[in-house]
Amino acid sequence: MRAFEYASPKTKEQAVALLGRSWTDAQVLAGGTDLLSLMKDDVVAPKRVVNLKGVEELRGIRFDPAGGLRLGALVTWDEVLDDASVRRHYPSLRAAVGEIAGPQIRSVGTLGGSLCQRPRCWYFRGGFGLLGQAPGGRSMVVDGDNRYHAILGNEGPAYFVSPSTLAPLLIALGATVRLFGPKGAREIPVEKFFRVPKTTEEREHDLAPGEIVTEVRVPPGSARTASYEVREKEGLDWPLATASVALKMNGNRVQSARVVLGHVAPVPWPSPEAEAALAGKAMSEAVAQAAGDAAVSKAKALSGNGYKVQLARVAVKRAVLAAAGGGAR
Repeated sequence: MRAFEYASPKTKEQAVALLGRSWTDAQVLAGGTDLLSLMKDDVVAPKRVVNLKGVEELRGIRFDPAGGLRLGALVTWDEVLDDASVRRHYPSLRAAVGEIAGPQIRSVGTLGGSLCQRPRCWYFRGGFGLLGQAPGGRSMVVDGDNRYHAILGNEGPAYFVSPSTLAPLLIALGATVRLFGPKGAREIPVEKFFRVPKTTEEREHDLAPGEIVTEVRVPPGSARTASYEVREKEGLDWPLATASVALKMNGNRVQSARVVLGHVAPVPWPSPEAEAALAGKAMSEAVAQAAGDAAVSKAKALSGNGYKVQLARVAVKRAVLAAAGGGAR
Protein backbone atom coordinates (compact mmCIF):
# COMPACT_ATOMS: atom_id res chain seq x y z
CA MET A 1 0.00 0.00 0.00
CA ARG A 2 1.31 3.42 -0.95
CA ALA A 3 1.63 6.35 1.44
CA PHE A 4 -1.35 8.71 1.69
CA GLU A 5 -2.71 11.62 3.71
CA TYR A 6 -5.56 10.93 6.11
CA ALA A 7 -8.32 13.43 6.94
CA SER A 8 -11.36 13.20 9.22
CA PRO A 9 -13.81 16.03 8.45
CA LYS A 10 -16.77 16.82 10.69
CA THR A 11 -19.14 18.19 8.04
CA LYS A 12 -20.04 17.24 4.50
CA GLU A 13 -18.76 20.61 3.32
CA GLN A 14 -15.34 19.90 4.80
CA ALA A 15 -15.36 16.44 3.26
CA VAL A 16 -16.10 17.76 -0.22
CA ALA A 17 -13.37 20.38 0.08
CA LEU A 18 -10.84 17.67 0.97
CA LEU A 19 -11.76 15.37 -1.90
CA GLY A 20 -10.25 17.47 -4.67
CA ARG A 21 -11.14 17.53 -8.35
CA SER A 22 -9.98 14.16 -9.61
CA TRP A 23 -10.29 10.54 -8.54
CA THR A 24 -6.53 10.32 -7.96
CA ASP A 25 -6.60 13.23 -5.52
CA ALA A 26 -8.62 11.49 -2.83
CA GLN A 27 -10.97 8.62 -2.01
CA VAL A 28 -13.82 8.37 0.48
CA LEU A 29 -13.54 5.99 3.44
CA ALA A 30 -16.82 4.83 4.99
CA GLY A 31 -16.86 1.22 6.18
CA GLY A 32 -13.62 0.55 4.31
CA THR A 33 -14.52 -2.99 3.26
CA ASP A 34 -13.95 -2.20 -0.43
CA LEU A 35 -11.53 0.74 -0.47
CA LEU A 36 -8.86 -0.91 1.65
CA SER A 37 -8.80 -3.97 -0.61
CA LEU A 38 -8.45 -1.77 -3.68
CA MET A 39 -5.58 0.14 -2.09
CA LYS A 40 -3.78 -3.00 -0.93
CA ASP A 41 -4.00 -4.43 -4.44
CA ASP A 42 -2.75 -1.13 -5.88
CA VAL A 43 -5.86 -0.76 -8.04
CA VAL A 44 -6.32 2.75 -6.61
CA ALA A 45 -3.65 4.92 -5.04
CA PRO A 46 -5.26 8.08 -3.66
CA LYS A 47 -3.09 10.88 -2.37
CA ARG A 48 -5.58 11.41 0.45
CA VAL A 49 -8.15 9.25 2.22
CA VAL A 50 -11.12 11.18 3.58
CA ASN A 51 -12.77 9.40 6.50
CA LEU A 52 -16.49 10.24 6.69
CA LYS A 53 -17.19 8.55 10.01
CA GLY A 54 -17.12 11.86 11.89
CA VAL A 55 -19.83 13.46 9.72
CA GLU A 56 -22.84 12.89 11.96
CA GLU A 57 -25.43 14.18 9.47
CA LEU A 58 -24.67 11.16 7.28
CA ARG A 59 -25.94 8.80 9.99
CA GLY A 60 -29.37 7.79 11.21
CA ILE A 61 -32.61 6.16 10.10
CA ARG A 62 -35.85 8.10 10.12
CA PHE A 63 -39.38 7.16 9.04
CA ASP A 64 -42.62 9.03 8.71
CA PRO A 65 -45.80 7.76 7.02
CA ALA A 66 -46.01 10.63 4.55
CA GLY A 67 -42.38 10.89 3.50
CA GLY A 68 -41.23 7.31 3.85
CA LEU A 69 -37.81 6.11 4.98
CA ARG A 70 -34.61 8.15 5.20
CA LEU A 71 -31.36 6.17 5.44
CA GLY A 72 -28.11 8.03 6.05
CA ALA A 73 -25.18 7.00 3.86
CA LEU A 74 -23.19 5.85 6.92
CA VAL A 75 -25.96 3.59 8.22
CA THR A 76 -24.56 0.09 8.70
CA TRP A 77 -26.37 -3.08 7.75
CA ASP A 78 -26.71 -4.05 11.41
CA GLU A 79 -28.47 -0.75 12.08
CA VAL A 80 -30.93 -1.45 9.27
CA LEU A 81 -31.62 -4.92 10.63
CA ASP A 82 -32.21 -3.58 14.14
CA ASP A 83 -34.47 -0.66 13.18
CA ALA A 84 -38.11 -1.09 14.18
CA SER A 85 -39.49 1.08 11.36
CA VAL A 86 -37.64 -0.95 8.72
CA ARG A 87 -38.85 -4.18 10.30
CA ARG A 88 -42.45 -2.99 10.27
CA HIS A 89 -42.77 -1.02 7.05
CA TYR A 90 -40.04 -2.43 4.77
CA PRO A 91 -39.65 -6.13 5.59
CA SER A 92 -38.35 -6.93 2.09
CA LEU A 93 -35.55 -4.42 2.61
CA ARG A 94 -34.68 -5.95 5.94
CA ALA A 95 -34.73 -9.44 4.42
CA ALA A 96 -32.39 -8.37 1.61
CA VAL A 97 -29.97 -6.75 4.06
CA GLY A 98 -29.95 -9.95 6.10
CA GLU A 99 -28.56 -11.79 3.07
CA ILE A 100 -25.59 -9.44 2.71
CA ALA A 101 -22.19 -10.97 3.55
CA GLY A 102 -21.68 -12.08 7.14
CA PRO A 103 -21.97 -10.48 10.59
CA GLN A 104 -18.46 -9.02 10.48
CA ILE A 105 -19.16 -7.16 7.23
CA ARG A 106 -22.68 -6.14 8.29
CA SER A 107 -21.30 -4.49 11.42
CA VAL A 108 -19.11 -2.07 9.42
CA GLY A 109 -20.43 -2.06 5.83
CA THR A 110 -22.50 1.00 4.97
CA LEU A 111 -25.38 1.82 2.66
CA GLY A 112 -23.36 4.44 0.78
CA GLY A 113 -20.47 2.05 0.44
CA SER A 114 -22.72 -0.63 -1.03
CA LEU A 115 -24.01 1.71 -3.71
CA CYS A 116 -20.52 3.03 -4.53
CA GLN A 117 -18.52 -0.21 -4.36
CA ARG A 118 -16.47 -1.05 -7.41
CA PRO A 119 -17.00 -4.15 -9.58
CA ARG A 120 -15.64 -7.49 -8.41
CA CYS A 121 -14.43 -8.26 -11.96
CA TRP A 122 -11.03 -9.93 -11.67
CA TYR A 123 -9.67 -8.04 -14.68
CA PHE A 124 -10.46 -4.75 -12.96
CA ARG A 125 -9.13 -6.00 -9.62
CA GLY A 126 -6.04 -7.28 -11.41
CA GLY A 127 -5.15 -3.80 -12.64
CA PHE A 128 -6.48 -3.97 -16.21
CA GLY A 129 -8.95 -1.12 -15.79
CA LEU A 130 -12.70 -0.95 -15.43
CA LEU A 131 -13.25 -2.31 -18.95
CA GLY A 132 -10.71 -5.14 -18.62
CA GLN A 133 -8.76 -4.21 -21.72
CA ALA A 134 -5.33 -5.35 -22.83
CA PRO A 135 -2.85 -2.89 -24.33
CA GLY A 136 -4.34 -1.73 -27.62
CA GLY A 137 -7.91 -1.76 -26.30
CA ARG A 138 -8.78 -5.42 -26.87
CA SER A 139 -11.24 -6.82 -24.33
CA MET A 140 -9.70 -9.49 -22.14
CA VAL A 141 -13.15 -10.53 -20.95
CA VAL A 142 -14.60 -11.75 -24.24
CA ASP A 143 -11.75 -14.16 -24.94
CA GLY A 144 -10.90 -14.91 -21.32
CA ASP A 145 -12.50 -16.33 -18.21
CA ASN A 146 -15.91 -14.63 -18.14
CA ARG A 147 -17.93 -17.04 -16.04
CA TYR A 148 -19.14 -14.29 -13.65
CA HIS A 149 -19.63 -11.52 -16.18
CA ALA A 150 -22.69 -9.86 -17.72
CA ILE A 151 -25.38 -11.54 -19.79
CA LEU A 152 -27.42 -8.34 -20.29
CA GLY A 153 -26.21 -4.93 -21.36
CA ASN A 154 -22.99 -6.57 -22.50
CA GLU A 155 -22.76 -5.24 -26.03
CA GLY A 156 -19.42 -3.81 -24.96
CA PRO A 157 -17.05 -2.47 -23.96
CA ALA A 158 -18.25 -3.03 -20.36
CA TYR A 159 -18.77 -6.65 -19.30
CA PHE A 160 -18.51 -6.45 -15.50
CA VAL A 161 -21.60 -6.82 -13.30
CA SER A 162 -22.85 -4.22 -10.85
CA PRO A 163 -21.91 -5.58 -7.40
CA SER A 164 -24.51 -3.88 -5.18
CA THR A 165 -26.93 -6.51 -3.88
CA LEU A 166 -29.29 -3.92 -2.43
CA ALA A 167 -29.52 -1.56 -5.44
CA PRO A 168 -32.04 -3.66 -7.46
CA LEU A 169 -34.48 -3.70 -4.53
CA LEU A 170 -34.05 0.04 -3.91
CA ILE A 171 -34.85 0.65 -7.59
CA ALA A 172 -37.93 -1.61 -7.39
CA LEU A 173 -39.04 0.38 -4.34
CA GLY A 174 -38.66 3.68 -6.21
CA ALA A 175 -35.86 4.98 -3.98
CA THR A 176 -33.81 8.10 -4.64
CA VAL A 177 -30.24 8.92 -3.65
CA ARG A 178 -29.08 12.35 -2.48
CA LEU A 179 -25.60 13.55 -3.38
CA PHE A 180 -23.54 16.51 -2.22
CA GLY A 181 -20.60 18.09 -3.97
CA PRO A 182 -18.90 21.38 -4.84
CA LYS A 183 -22.04 22.55 -6.67
CA GLY A 184 -24.35 21.68 -3.78
CA ALA A 185 -26.94 18.96 -3.31
CA ARG A 186 -28.80 16.99 -5.95
CA GLU A 187 -31.18 14.07 -5.84
CA ILE A 188 -31.67 11.38 -8.48
CA PRO A 189 -33.46 8.03 -8.71
CA VAL A 190 -31.24 5.16 -7.61
CA GLU A 191 -31.73 3.72 -11.10
CA LYS A 192 -30.02 6.79 -12.62
CA PHE A 193 -27.08 6.57 -10.19
CA PHE A 194 -25.68 3.62 -12.16
CA ARG A 195 -24.46 3.86 -15.73
CA VAL A 196 -22.58 1.78 -18.28
CA PRO A 197 -19.16 3.28 -19.07
CA LYS A 198 -18.27 3.50 -22.74
CA THR A 199 -14.65 4.62 -22.35
CA THR A 200 -11.83 4.04 -19.87
CA GLU A 201 -12.27 7.61 -18.61
CA GLU A 202 -15.87 7.03 -17.51
CA ARG A 203 -17.03 5.41 -14.28
CA GLU A 204 -19.97 3.20 -13.43
CA HIS A 205 -21.67 5.73 -11.13
CA ASP A 206 -23.20 9.14 -11.73
CA LEU A 207 -20.86 10.55 -9.13
CA ALA A 208 -18.40 13.30 -9.98
CA PRO A 209 -15.02 13.74 -8.26
CA GLY A 210 -15.65 15.62 -5.04
CA GLU A 211 -19.22 14.34 -4.64
CA ILE A 212 -20.42 12.05 -1.87
CA VAL A 213 -23.60 10.09 -1.19
CA THR A 214 -25.40 11.59 1.80
CA GLU A 215 -28.64 9.59 2.09
CA VAL A 216 -31.17 7.35 0.41
CA ARG A 217 -34.91 7.93 0.56
CA VAL A 218 -37.44 5.13 0.11
CA PRO A 219 -41.03 6.27 -0.47
CA PRO A 220 -43.97 4.74 1.36
CA GLY A 221 -45.99 2.31 -0.68
CA SER A 222 -48.43 -0.56 -0.70
CA ALA A 223 -46.73 -2.74 -3.30
CA ARG A 224 -45.87 -6.31 -2.42
CA THR A 225 -42.11 -6.69 -2.70
CA ALA A 226 -39.60 -9.50 -2.53
CA SER A 227 -36.10 -10.40 -3.66
CA TYR A 228 -34.51 -13.70 -4.56
CA GLU A 229 -30.82 -14.36 -5.08
CA VAL A 230 -28.71 -17.31 -6.20
CA ARG A 231 -25.21 -17.88 -4.80
CA GLU A 232 -22.62 -20.58 -5.12
CA LYS A 233 -22.45 -20.83 -1.34
CA GLU A 234 -24.37 -19.44 1.61
CA GLY A 235 -21.33 -17.88 3.30
CA LEU A 236 -19.52 -14.70 2.34
CA ASP A 237 -20.04 -14.55 -1.40
CA TRP A 238 -21.47 -12.31 -4.10
CA PRO A 239 -24.63 -13.56 -5.82
CA LEU A 240 -24.57 -14.98 -9.31
CA ALA A 241 -28.01 -13.54 -10.09
CA THR A 242 -30.71 -11.71 -8.17
CA ALA A 243 -34.19 -10.39 -8.85
CA SER A 244 -36.22 -7.81 -6.96
CA VAL A 245 -39.93 -7.41 -7.61
CA ALA A 246 -42.59 -4.91 -6.56
CA LEU A 247 -46.19 -5.81 -7.42
CA LYS A 248 -49.34 -3.73 -7.11
CA MET A 249 -52.15 -6.24 -6.83
CA ASN A 250 -55.92 -6.19 -7.08
CA GLY A 251 -56.83 -9.44 -5.43
CA ASN A 252 -54.94 -12.08 -7.38
CA ARG A 253 -54.44 -9.87 -10.43
CA VAL A 254 -51.30 -7.82 -11.07
CA GLN A 255 -52.12 -4.18 -11.75
CA SER A 256 -48.51 -3.17 -12.35
CA ALA A 257 -45.06 -4.58 -11.71
CA ARG A 258 -41.47 -3.49 -11.29
CA VAL A 259 -38.80 -6.12 -11.95
CA VAL A 260 -35.09 -5.40 -11.52
CA LEU A 261 -32.29 -7.94 -11.97
CA GLY A 262 -28.92 -7.77 -10.26
CA HIS A 263 -25.44 -9.23 -10.88
CA VAL A 264 -26.24 -9.91 -14.53
CA ALA A 265 -25.38 -6.55 -16.16
CA PRO A 266 -23.03 -3.59 -15.67
CA VAL A 267 -25.93 -1.79 -13.95
CA PRO A 268 -28.92 -3.03 -11.96
CA TRP A 269 -31.13 -4.15 -14.84
CA PRO A 270 -34.84 -3.19 -14.97
CA SER A 271 -36.83 -5.57 -17.14
CA PRO A 272 -39.76 -3.95 -18.95
CA GLU A 273 -40.26 -7.27 -20.73
CA ALA A 274 -40.94 -9.08 -17.44
CA GLU A 275 -43.11 -6.22 -16.22
CA ALA A 276 -45.24 -6.42 -19.38
CA ALA A 277 -45.56 -10.18 -18.95
CA LEU A 278 -47.06 -9.62 -15.49
CA ALA A 279 -49.29 -6.55 -15.94
CA GLY A 280 -52.98 -7.38 -15.98
CA LYS A 281 -52.43 -11.09 -15.39
CA ALA A 282 -54.01 -13.26 -12.71
CA MET A 283 -51.06 -14.58 -10.73
CA SER A 284 -50.07 -18.19 -11.23
CA GLU A 285 -46.88 -20.18 -11.47
CA ALA A 286 -47.20 -20.11 -15.26
CA VAL A 287 -47.39 -16.30 -15.27
CA ALA A 288 -44.36 -16.09 -12.98
CA GLN A 289 -42.51 -18.46 -15.33
CA ALA A 290 -43.47 -16.28 -18.29
CA ALA A 291 -42.04 -13.26 -16.48
CA GLY A 292 -38.78 -15.12 -15.89
CA ASP A 293 -38.61 -16.11 -19.56
CA ALA A 294 -39.29 -12.54 -20.65
CA ALA A 295 -36.62 -11.15 -18.31
CA VAL A 296 -33.86 -13.06 -20.12
CA SER A 297 -35.33 -12.89 -23.63
CA LYS A 298 -32.59 -10.46 -24.69
CA ALA A 299 -29.74 -12.07 -22.77
CA LYS A 300 -26.50 -12.66 -24.66
CA ALA A 301 -24.27 -15.10 -22.88
CA LEU A 302 -20.51 -14.99 -23.24
CA SER A 303 -18.41 -18.10 -23.73
CA GLY A 304 -18.41 -19.11 -20.07
CA ASN A 305 -21.51 -17.67 -18.41
CA GLY A 306 -24.48 -19.21 -20.21
CA TYR A 307 -25.59 -20.82 -16.95
CA LYS A 308 -26.47 -17.35 -15.60
CA VAL A 309 -29.38 -17.09 -18.04
CA GLN A 310 -31.21 -19.91 -16.28
CA LEU A 311 -30.28 -18.59 -12.84
CA ALA A 312 -31.70 -15.16 -13.68
CA ARG A 313 -34.86 -16.76 -15.09
CA VAL A 314 -35.39 -18.73 -11.90
CA ALA A 315 -34.62 -15.74 -9.67
CA VAL A 316 -37.31 -13.66 -11.36
CA LYS A 317 -39.89 -16.45 -11.16
CA ARG A 318 -39.28 -17.07 -7.46
CA ALA A 319 -39.18 -13.36 -6.56
CA VAL A 320 -42.50 -12.85 -8.36
CA LEU A 321 -44.13 -15.75 -6.55
CA ALA A 322 -42.76 -14.59 -3.20
CA ALA A 323 -44.05 -11.04 -3.73
CA ALA A 324 -47.46 -12.19 -4.94
CA GLY A 325 -47.76 -14.54 -2.01
CA GLY A 326 -47.35 -11.69 0.43
CA GLY A 327 -44.06 -12.98 1.83
CA ALA A 328 -42.93 -9.37 2.12
CA ARG A 329 -44.62 -6.01 1.67
